[in-house]
Amino acid sequence: MSWFDLEGRDLIGEIDWTKEEYDIAINLTTQMKGLYYSRKPHPYLAYKTFAMMFFSGSTRTRMSFETAMTQLGGHSQYINPETMRLSLEDKPGAGESIRDTAKAMARFCDGIGIRLLDDQIKYYGHGNEIMKRFAEESEVPVINMASDVNHPCQSLTDIYTMQEKLDGAVGGKKLVIMWAYSPWIRGRCSVQGTALISSLYGMNVVLVNPPEYDLDPNVMQQCRALASSSGGSFEVSHDLDRALDGATVVFPRNWFTGNRYESGKEAETALAKKYANWRYSADRQRKLTAPGYLLQCMPVDRGNEADSEVCDNKLSWIYDQAENRLHTQKAIMTLTMGGRL
Repeated sequence: MSWFDLEGRDLIGEIDWTKEEYDIAINLTTQMKGLYYSRKPHPYLAYKTFAMMFFSGSTRTRMSFETAMTQLGGHSQYINPETMRLSLEDKPGAGESIRDTAKAMARFCDGIGIRLLDDQIKYYGHGNEIMKRFAEESEVPVINMASDVNHPCQSLTDIYTMQEKLDGAVGGKKLVIMWAYSPWIRGRCSVQGTALISSLYGMNVVLVNPPEYDLDPNVMQQCRALASSSGGSFEVSHDLDRALDGATVVFPRNWFTGNRYESGKEAETALAKKYANWRYSADRQRKLTAPGYLLQCMPVDRGNEADSEVCDNKLSWIYDQAENRLHTQKAIMTLTMGGRL
């Protein structure tokens, strides 16, 4: 396996790539980060264009991808689908088809990123379906910048950050992914993605949530299979304090139930209030974890998902984690878009 073998590859779900392929991306990320801090130019994607379709809003994703392409010597093109004639429904009169859009875009650019999740889709799984259809029609790689099911760029960032902070020794370390209260009613992609890649890397992953908030059963089964193969473990708990006991790393994040599209956001908000005490508090961090480093992809709902003290103390990784999106995405784009060192 060579890093050149990843040229032209899509990255839509975490299990699209093997651990060996992620290891290549992680090694290249370390090189990219070193070049960034040594201020050495690295125009590995000179004259190439990355088209970014943002159906859903973003802060870190847009900034990190745009900055990444600038530093790689290329150009990122922000596209608001509302200004296009694209239709996500293939029927006469609805608008331009995904097939025609994808094939035309591939003539203009060297890679396509798509962000499509939650409020912009009709049902759970719809976002991933659209991305896969783009990938089937496009002749350039398609990168998932967040869907309703997966978030592989964030997932790679999270495992990279944990390896970086734990001196590479993530195998056997306890990662607790905890449902946390927020009125924001978030999607599942970040927590599911991190659960998948952490299971792939042999961590002891504990998913803890109120009974109504189990994740996608298919994703949980994938986590169990990955953990079994990697020597790690994957466990589901509904007892927050017991789950946090002895945790090396904690990822507190809100996510919606499996009924979100049937019940609506008002019902989701009302249900979430029943569990307003599900918060990664400074008291829980001090008394239960060991030491309970904070992993959180942001934006974090301070005072609900986690105490501000937890976000700002020396055990918090959130800003280093946010920065690492830049470096991991530079590696992903360089590998998939045919960059050369």
